[in-house]
Amino acid sequence: MNALAKTILVITAFLGLSLIDAEPQAAQKAEQKFIIIGTGGVTGVYYPAGGAICRMLNKGRKTHGIRCSVESTGASVYNINAIRQGDLDFGVAQSDTQYNAYNGKGKFKGKAYKDLRSVFSLHPEAFTIVARDESGIEEFKDLRGKRFNIGDPGSGTRANAESIMRNLDWTLDDFELATELKIDEAPQAMCKNAIDAFAFTVGHPSSWAKEATTTCSSHLVDVTNEGARKLVEGHPYYSWATIAGDQLYGDPKPTRTFGVRATLVTSAQIPDDVVYELVKAVFENLDSFKKLHPAFAVLNKRDMVQSALTAPLHPGAEKYYREVGLLK
Repeated sequence: MNALAKTILVITAFLGLSLIDAEPQAAQKAEQKFIIIGTGGVTGVYYPAGGAICRMLNKGRKTHGIRCSVESTGASVYNINAIRQGDLDFGVAQSDTQYNAYNGKGKFKGKAYKDLRSVFSLHPEAFTIVARDESGIEEFKDLRGKRFNIGDPGSGTRANAESIMRNLDWTLDDFELATELKIDEAPQAMCKNAIDAFAFTVGHPSSWAKEATTTCSSHLVDVTNEGARKLVEGHPYYSWATIAGDQLYGDPKPTRTFGVRATLVTSAQIPDDVVYELVKAVFENLDSFKKLHPAFAVLNKRDMVQSALTAPLHPGAEKYYREVGLLK
Protein backbone atom coordinates (compact mmCIF):
# COMPACT_ATOMS: atom_id res chain seq x y z
CA MET A 1 0.00 0.00 0.00
CA ASN A 2 1.50 3.31 -1.07
CA ALA A 3 1.63 6.42 1.09
CA LEU A 4 -1.34 8.02 -0.64
CA ALA A 5 -3.50 4.95 -0.10
CA LYS A 6 -2.50 4.80 3.55
CA THR A 7 -3.36 8.46 3.93
CA ILE A 8 -6.78 7.96 2.33
CA LEU A 9 -7.41 4.92 4.55
CA VAL A 10 -6.49 6.85 7.68
CA ILE A 11 -8.66 9.81 6.70
CA THR A 12 -11.58 7.53 5.81
CA ALA A 13 -11.24 5.64 9.07
CA PHE A 14 -11.06 8.89 11.00
CA LEU A 15 -14.15 10.29 9.28
CA GLY A 16 -15.97 7.01 9.74
CA LEU A 17 -15.32 7.04 13.47
CA SER A 18 -16.35 10.66 13.67
CA LEU A 19 -19.62 9.93 11.90
CA ILE A 20 -20.27 6.90 14.08
CA ASP A 21 -19.64 8.99 17.20
CA ALA A 22 -21.63 11.94 15.92
CA GLU A 23 -24.80 10.00 15.14
CA PRO A 24 -25.67 8.98 18.71
CA GLN A 25 -24.65 12.42 19.97
CA ALA A 26 -26.94 14.08 17.44
CA ALA A 27 -29.72 11.63 18.27
CA GLN A 28 -29.21 12.24 21.98
CA LYS A 29 -29.39 15.99 21.43
CA ALA A 30 -32.57 15.61 19.38
CA GLU A 31 -34.18 13.62 22.18
CA GLN A 32 -33.43 16.28 24.79
CA LYS A 33 -36.55 17.93 26.17
CA PHE A 34 -36.43 21.43 27.63
CA ILE A 35 -39.10 22.56 30.06
CA ILE A 36 -39.66 25.88 31.83
CA ILE A 37 -41.43 26.30 35.17
CA GLY A 38 -43.05 29.68 35.85
CA THR A 39 -42.68 30.76 39.46
CA GLY A 40 -42.96 34.22 41.07
CA GLY A 41 -40.70 36.94 42.44
CA VAL A 42 -37.13 35.88 43.18
CA THR A 43 -37.49 36.70 46.89
CA GLY A 44 -40.68 34.67 47.37
CA VAL A 45 -41.28 30.96 47.90
CA TYR A 46 -42.49 30.13 44.37
CA TYR A 47 -39.07 30.81 42.86
CA PRO A 48 -37.17 28.42 45.16
CA ALA A 49 -40.02 25.92 44.78
CA GLY A 50 -39.52 25.88 41.02
CA GLY A 51 -35.76 25.77 41.51
CA ALA A 52 -36.06 22.80 43.87
CA ILE A 53 -38.24 20.90 41.37
CA CYS A 54 -35.74 21.57 38.57
CA ARG A 55 -32.85 20.56 40.79
CA MET A 56 -34.44 17.16 41.48
CA LEU A 57 -35.34 16.63 37.82
CA ASN A 58 -31.99 17.73 36.41
CA LYS A 59 -30.16 15.18 38.55
CA GLY A 60 -31.47 12.46 36.23
CA ARG A 61 -31.04 14.38 32.99
CA LYS A 62 -28.63 11.84 31.49
CA THR A 63 -31.24 9.13 31.93
CA HIS A 64 -34.48 10.84 30.88
CA GLY A 65 -33.10 13.65 28.69
CA ILE A 66 -35.17 16.41 30.29
CA ARG A 67 -33.55 19.75 31.10
CA CYS A 68 -35.49 21.98 33.49
CA SER A 69 -35.17 25.72 34.11
CA VAL A 70 -37.20 28.31 36.06
CA GLU A 71 -38.50 31.71 35.13
CA SER A 72 -39.36 34.51 37.56
CA THR A 73 -42.87 35.72 36.71
CA GLY A 74 -45.89 37.60 38.02
CA ALA A 75 -46.99 34.36 39.76
CA SER A 76 -50.30 32.46 39.75
CA VAL A 77 -52.55 34.10 37.16
CA TYR A 78 -49.64 34.96 34.90
CA ASN A 79 -48.29 31.40 35.03
CA ILE A 80 -51.58 29.80 34.04
CA ASN A 81 -52.11 32.26 31.20
CA ALA A 82 -48.56 31.62 29.98
CA ILE A 83 -49.10 27.84 30.09
CA ARG A 84 -52.28 28.31 28.08
CA GLN A 85 -50.39 30.33 25.47
CA GLY A 86 -47.56 27.79 25.31
CA ASP A 87 -44.96 30.14 26.78
CA LEU A 88 -44.48 27.99 29.91
CA ASP A 89 -44.66 24.22 30.39
CA PHE A 90 -45.40 24.19 34.13
CA GLY A 91 -46.26 26.85 36.67
CA VAL A 92 -46.75 27.33 40.39
CA ALA A 93 -50.22 28.68 41.20
CA GLN A 94 -52.42 29.16 44.21
CA SER A 95 -55.16 26.53 44.62
CA ASP A 96 -57.91 29.14 44.25
CA THR A 97 -56.39 30.43 41.02
CA GLN A 98 -56.20 26.86 39.72
CA TYR A 99 -59.90 26.37 40.50
CA ASN A 100 -60.94 29.65 38.87
CA ALA A 101 -58.89 28.99 35.73
CA TYR A 102 -60.31 25.50 35.18
CA ASN A 103 -63.89 26.58 35.90
CA GLY A 104 -63.84 29.99 34.21
CA LYS A 105 -64.38 32.07 37.33
CA GLY A 106 -62.78 35.15 38.88
CA LYS A 107 -60.00 36.49 36.68
CA PHE A 108 -60.84 33.74 34.17
CA LYS A 109 -64.59 34.44 33.97
CA GLY A 110 -65.91 33.22 30.65
CA LYS A 111 -62.49 31.80 29.73
CA ALA A 112 -62.43 28.36 31.33
CA TYR A 113 -59.14 26.58 30.68
CA LYS A 114 -60.22 22.96 30.40
CA ASP A 115 -56.76 21.79 29.31
CA LEU A 116 -55.31 22.82 32.68
CA ARG A 117 -53.95 19.84 34.63
CA SER A 118 -52.85 19.39 38.23
CA VAL A 119 -49.48 17.85 39.03
CA PHE A 120 -49.20 18.08 42.84
CA SER A 121 -49.76 20.41 45.78
CA LEU A 122 -46.95 22.20 47.53
CA HIS A 123 -46.78 24.23 50.75
CA PRO A 124 -49.72 25.93 52.51
CA GLU A 125 -49.91 29.69 52.04
CA ALA A 126 -51.44 32.32 54.28
CA PHE A 127 -52.99 35.59 53.11
CA THR A 128 -50.78 37.99 55.02
CA ILE A 129 -51.03 41.71 55.71
CA VAL A 130 -48.20 43.73 57.23
CA ALA A 131 -48.97 47.26 58.52
CA ARG A 132 -47.00 50.13 60.00
CA ASP A 133 -47.46 50.31 63.79
CA GLU A 134 -48.54 53.95 63.64
CA SER A 135 -51.18 53.26 60.97
CA GLY A 136 -53.77 52.05 63.47
CA ILE A 137 -54.44 48.94 61.37
CA GLU A 138 -55.14 45.91 63.58
CA GLU A 139 -57.57 43.99 61.37
CA PHE A 140 -58.73 44.05 57.76
CA LYS A 141 -61.59 46.52 58.26
CA ASP A 142 -59.07 49.10 59.50
CA LEU A 143 -57.62 49.29 55.98
CA ARG A 144 -60.55 51.45 54.88
CA GLY A 145 -59.31 54.93 54.13
CA LYS A 146 -55.66 53.84 54.27
CA ARG A 147 -52.89 53.53 51.68
CA PHE A 148 -52.90 49.85 50.83
CA ASN A 149 -50.85 47.83 48.35
CA ILE A 150 -53.32 45.29 46.95
CA GLY A 151 -50.73 43.45 44.85
CA ASP A 152 -49.63 43.51 41.25
CA PRO A 153 -52.16 42.56 38.55
CA GLY A 154 -52.00 38.86 37.73
CA SER A 155 -50.86 37.77 41.18
CA GLY A 156 -52.75 35.43 43.49
CA THR A 157 -52.39 38.03 46.23
CA ARG A 158 -54.36 40.52 44.16
CA ALA A 159 -57.03 37.91 43.47
CA ASN A 160 -57.36 37.14 47.20
CA ALA A 161 -57.59 40.82 48.13
CA GLU A 162 -60.24 41.49 45.51
CA SER A 163 -62.25 38.43 46.63
CA ILE A 164 -62.44 39.75 50.20
CA MET A 165 -63.30 43.21 48.94
CA ARG A 166 -66.20 41.83 46.87
CA ASN A 167 -67.57 40.02 49.91
CA LEU A 168 -67.45 43.28 51.88
CA ASP A 169 -68.84 45.36 49.00
CA TRP A 170 -65.63 47.39 48.92
CA THR A 171 -64.08 48.98 45.86
CA LEU A 172 -60.70 50.60 45.31
CA ASP A 173 -62.35 53.91 46.23
CA ASP A 174 -62.58 52.68 49.83
CA PHE A 175 -58.83 53.20 50.17
CA GLU A 176 -57.08 56.54 50.31
CA LEU A 177 -54.61 55.00 47.87
CA ALA A 178 -54.52 51.52 46.28
CA THR A 179 -51.10 50.70 44.88
CA GLU A 180 -50.06 47.80 42.65
CA LEU A 181 -46.45 47.31 43.66
CA LYS A 182 -44.76 43.96 43.23
CA ILE A 183 -44.25 42.21 46.52
CA ASP A 184 -40.48 42.68 46.55
CA GLU A 185 -41.06 46.46 46.35
CA ALA A 186 -43.75 46.68 49.03
CA PRO A 187 -41.75 46.35 52.30
CA GLN A 188 -39.43 49.19 51.34
CA ALA A 189 -42.37 51.37 50.25
CA MET A 190 -44.10 50.82 53.58
CA CYS A 191 -40.98 51.52 55.61
CA LYS A 192 -40.53 54.78 53.63
CA ASN A 193 -44.12 55.73 54.58
CA ALA A 194 -45.33 55.61 50.96
CA ILE A 195 -48.04 53.11 51.99
CA ASP A 196 -49.61 52.07 55.30
CA ALA A 197 -49.85 48.33 54.64
CA PHE A 198 -49.36 45.65 52.03
CA ALA A 199 -50.78 42.20 51.35
CA PHE A 200 -49.20 39.02 50.05
CA THR A 201 -50.10 35.34 50.01
CA VAL A 202 -47.12 33.21 50.93
CA GLY A 203 -45.73 30.23 52.78
CA HIS A 204 -44.09 31.15 56.08
CA PRO A 205 -41.47 31.97 57.20
CA SER A 206 -41.33 34.78 54.65
CA SER A 207 -38.40 37.04 53.78
CA TRP A 208 -40.85 39.84 52.91
CA ALA A 209 -42.47 39.79 56.34
CA LYS A 210 -39.06 39.58 57.98
CA GLU A 211 -37.74 42.51 55.94
CA ALA A 212 -40.72 44.70 56.83
CA THR A 213 -40.86 43.87 60.53
CA THR A 214 -37.12 44.25 61.08
CA THR A 215 -36.62 47.37 58.92
CA CYS A 216 -39.35 49.50 60.46
CA SER A 217 -41.96 49.33 63.22
CA SER A 218 -44.66 47.10 61.76
CA HIS A 219 -46.77 44.06 62.55
CA LEU A 220 -48.88 41.30 61.00
CA VAL A 221 -52.65 41.89 60.82
CA ASP A 222 -55.48 39.47 61.62
CA VAL A 223 -57.77 38.69 58.66
CA THR A 224 -60.86 37.05 60.16
CA ASN A 225 -63.54 39.43 58.87
CA GLU A 226 -66.86 38.58 57.23
CA GLY A 227 -65.28 38.68 53.79
CA ALA A 228 -62.74 36.03 54.77
CA ARG A 229 -65.39 33.90 56.47
CA LYS A 230 -67.47 33.80 53.27
CA LEU A 231 -64.41 32.71 51.31
CA VAL A 232 -63.55 29.86 53.68
CA GLU A 233 -67.11 28.59 54.09
CA GLY A 234 -67.98 28.87 50.42
CA HIS A 235 -64.89 27.39 48.72
CA PRO A 236 -63.13 24.05 49.30
CA TYR A 237 -59.70 25.40 48.33
CA TYR A 238 -59.65 27.94 51.20
CA SER A 239 -59.12 27.19 54.90
CA TRP A 240 -58.38 29.11 58.08
CA ALA A 241 -54.69 29.53 58.78
CA THR A 242 -52.52 30.64 61.66
CA ILE A 243 -49.13 32.28 61.25
CA ALA A 244 -47.21 31.15 64.30
CA GLY A 245 -45.88 33.85 66.57
CA ASP A 246 -42.10 33.77 66.86
CA GLN A 247 -39.10 36.02 67.08
CA LEU A 248 -38.57 36.02 63.31
CA TYR A 249 -41.17 38.78 62.95
CA GLY A 250 -40.58 40.26 66.39
CA ASP A 251 -44.03 39.31 67.72
CA PRO A 252 -44.77 36.18 69.78
CA LYS A 253 -48.53 36.54 69.20
CA PRO A 254 -49.98 34.26 66.47
CA THR A 255 -51.80 35.90 63.57
CA ARG A 256 -55.15 34.50 62.42
CA THR A 257 -55.99 34.60 58.74
CA PHE A 258 -57.08 32.31 55.90
CA GLY A 259 -55.04 30.47 53.33
CA VAL A 260 -54.67 28.41 50.19
CA ARG A 261 -52.03 26.00 48.94
CA ALA A 262 -49.40 26.46 46.30
CA THR A 263 -49.86 23.92 43.51
CA LEU A 264 -47.90 22.85 40.46
CA VAL A 265 -49.94 22.87 37.25
CA THR A 266 -49.35 22.13 33.59
CA SER A 267 -51.22 21.59 30.31
CA ALA A 268 -52.85 18.46 28.96
CA GLN A 269 -50.57 18.99 25.94
CA ILE A 270 -47.38 18.24 27.90
CA PRO A 271 -46.26 14.65 27.18
CA ASP A 272 -47.06 12.03 29.82
CA ASP A 273 -43.44 10.91 30.13
CA VAL A 274 -42.23 14.43 30.95
CA VAL A 275 -44.76 14.85 33.77
CA TYR A 276 -44.10 11.31 35.01
CA GLU A 277 -40.34 11.92 35.27
CA LEU A 278 -40.83 15.27 37.02
CA VAL A 279 -43.17 13.79 39.63
CA LYS A 280 -40.93 10.77 40.13
CA ALA A 281 -37.87 12.98 40.63
CA VAL A 282 -39.59 15.05 43.34
CA PHE A 283 -41.37 12.22 45.17
CA GLU A 284 -38.37 9.90 45.23
CA ASN A 285 -36.20 12.70 46.61
CA LEU A 286 -38.78 14.34 48.85
CA ASP A 287 -36.60 14.35 51.97
CA SER A 288 -33.94 16.29 50.09
CA PHE A 289 -36.58 18.53 48.52
CA LYS A 290 -38.03 19.47 51.93
CA LYS A 291 -34.65 20.74 53.10
CA LEU A 292 -34.42 23.32 50.31
CA HIS A 293 -36.81 25.83 51.96
CA PRO A 294 -38.40 26.07 55.46
CA ALA A 295 -41.90 26.29 53.92
CA PHE A 296 -41.48 22.77 52.48
CA ALA A 297 -40.88 21.13 55.87
CA VAL A 298 -44.58 20.26 56.33
CA LEU A 299 -44.96 18.46 52.99
CA ASN A 300 -46.08 14.86 52.86
CA LYS A 301 -46.79 12.75 49.80
CA ARG A 302 -50.45 12.00 50.43
CA ASP A 303 -51.39 15.65 50.94
CA MET A 304 -49.40 16.60 47.84
CA VAL A 305 -51.55 14.20 45.79
CA GLN A 306 -54.95 14.86 47.37
CA SER A 307 -55.11 18.42 48.75
CA ALA A 308 -56.38 21.47 46.85
CA LEU A 309 -56.16 19.96 43.35
CA THR A 310 -59.32 21.04 41.53
CA ALA A 311 -58.19 20.59 37.92
CA PRO A 312 -57.89 16.95 36.75
CA LEU A 313 -54.59 15.22 37.39
CA HIS A 314 -52.27 15.02 34.40
CA PRO A 315 -52.14 11.38 33.20
CA GLY A 316 -48.36 11.30 33.65
CA ALA A 317 -48.70 12.27 37.30
CA GLU A 318 -51.61 9.90 37.83
CA LYS A 319 -49.59 7.01 36.38
CA TYR A 320 -46.79 7.52 38.92
CA TYR A 321 -49.19 7.92 41.87
CA ARG A 322 -50.95 4.67 41.01
CA GLU A 323 -47.66 2.81 40.59
CA VAL A 324 -46.52 3.75 44.11
CA GLY A 325 -49.94 3.28 45.78
CA LEU A 326 -50.75 6.94 46.41
CA LEU A 327 -53.87 6.51 44.27
CA LYS A 328 -56.01 3.41 43.89
